[in-house]
Amino acid sequence: MRKIKKGDDVIVRVGKDSGKRGTVLRVLPEVGKLVVENVNIVKKHAKPNPQAGITGGIIEKEMPIDVSNIMLYNPHTKKGDRVGFKTLQDGRKVRIFKSNNEVVDV
Repeated sequence: MRKIKKGDDVIVRVGKDSGKRGTVLRVLPEVGKLVVENVNIVKKHAKPNPQAGITGGIIEKEMPIDVSNIMLYNPHTKKGDRVGFKTLQDGRKVRIFKSNNEVVDV
């Protein structure tokens, strides 16, 4: 079980986008990176491809950011929080926030 999953609300801790919040769009576990909505935006020069219907030009897209540079957003404390794991009485393993032991997964 991963600490951060697709669809989680996260906050950036360090870097040029420090303090920004966004939703995880993709998880790249083999390289330890995430693609977060509206974070780490770069401009890419794309060649046109008329056969595929792609117009050329400068496009803006989200690039992956390292997992160590983000934290899961805790809505109760309104800050980034560390994540731990806990096994419930019914045997399910769930993620919890370390600061207040609230369950992340419902």
